Amino acid sequence: MTAIISDELRKKIASVRIFVTDVDGVLTDGGIIMDHRGDELKQFNVRDGHGLKLLIRYGIAVAFLTGRESPVVSRRARDLGIEEVYQGVKDKGSFMADYLGRKELAPSEVAYAGDDIVDIPVFRQVGFAVAVADACREVREAADYVAGEKGGRGAIRETCELILKVQNKWPDVMRRYGIE
Repeated sequence: MTAIISDELRKKIASVRIFVTDVDGVLTDGGIIMDHRGDELKQFNVRDGHGLKLLIRYGIAVAFLTGRESPVVSRRARDLGIEEVYQGVKDKGSFMADYLGRKELAPSEVAYAGDDIVDIPVFRQVGFAVAVADACREVREAADYVAGEKGGRGAIRETCELILKVQNKWPDVMRRYGIE
């Protein structure tokens, strides 16, 4: 963890029980490749994926929330063991308000990562709002934390490590891999 974080931010991160993330521009670099049949391809960062798996392994749930619909996203979630995948969500703010109620979650228990203005209504409803480094200016300004890395280029891994370190779970991660 290279960033120095305030006690207030540390307190927000310590309460996180679920990490919800946008997909395009956050788990990917925002580019969409289409083949000659119109099938969509996306490139994901393997270290971001491992970070999400670490969160799950150490008791923090993970969910995807995206405005687009793509079978590639469902496949990536399945590969990572992520069961909650919400696609085609056009009003993320309304969705999050309903989600918190359905899951009986306090806003303080939820972290969310985004990159564009459609994510700001969600930021206002969660305890820990994360922007990737290349998010639009308004999103960076609304975030509690701006990752040093870009979307699809390690921002999510950085955030996962931050959560695990603040929650004092990182030493267990290191021991699991034989690093003391």
